Amino acid sequence: MSGVSRRGFIVGGLGLLAGIGGTAGWAADRYLIPHVEVTSTDTLGTGDVTVAAAAKNGQASATGYASSTATISIDTVVTGSGNDKVTAYVADVQVSDATIIRAAFAEDTFGTNVIAKTSDIAAQAGAVLAINGDYYGFRDTGIVIRNGVAYRDAGARQGLLLRTDGTLSLYDETSTSADDLLAKGAWQTWSFGPGLVNGGAIVEGIDDVEIDTNVGNHSVQGNQPRTAIGMIAANHFLFAAVDGRSAGYSRGMTMTELAQLLLDRGVQVGYNLDGGGSTTMVLDGDLINDPLGRDRERGTSDIIYVAG
Repeated sequence: MSGVSRRGFIVGGLGLLAGIGGTAGWAADRYLIPHVEVTSTDTLGTGDVTVAAAAKNGQASATGYASSTATISIDTVVTGSGNDKVTAYVADVQVSDATIIRAAFAEDTFGTNVIAKTSDIAAQAGAVLAINGDYYGFRDTGIVIRNGVAYRDAGARQGLLLRTDGTLSLYDETSTSADDLLAKGAWQTWSFGPGLVNGGAIVEGIDDVEIDTNVGNHSVQGNQPRTAIGMIAANHFLFAAVDGRSAGYSRGMTMTELAQLLLDRGVQVGYNLDGGGSTTMVLDGDLINDPLGRDRERGTSDIIYVAG
């Protein structure tokens, strides 16, 4: 059942519209028509969650940001040449409190097929640095906790958990619940995958894992544009955006290559987020990467961002 849960209180439902007859009608309704479930989501969880105030003295540059609560440094990583060239952007993010790592929904609305550009969502949220999230709005499964508030409790796959102590961990969504996670200090969860790095080692078999291969989706394997998040230590993270599908600029990466990119930078836990045309990194309002080599963003349902 979908809805909003704050420490155990759940309201609302899927609220899906009646489908159009036939397979084509079902697909259009499922993957194209917006289904709004919760609006005005720009609130933060309460209870034992301490929200760190965004610094007002931050200074941004073309490759980073620094304030009393967050420091960001972005490196451009280029390997190979010709058709084997890969271009990636890796942001080293250190924050004074985990609650500075936040999430925002397109149009400040939780629901399926509600989308906006990463840069537009970031501007609305006042983000310093932002990457696209897990595109929760493409599916109706998974555990979705954002900023200490649970919006969906339908475990289906391996998820990623950010606790208020600043640690990331991989977990099995099907063996727990949103309320249990909140009780254990959950601040954010993401539901995509697979997990790339665990315990400072590359997870075996990741080049064979498929995520939501169904109508309207395709394989996540092979050389693809990628977005990932990882933890080096508590409150020390990496955000990665790997461009792809653009010969001579960037071919993209395999899952194992993405995991190695994180591992080489000391990541202990790493996770694959939505990629392809969604892969986007924005710093202080400026697009850092070049999605699909076209310098044009594709709409997505959510972002992960640094508040300041």
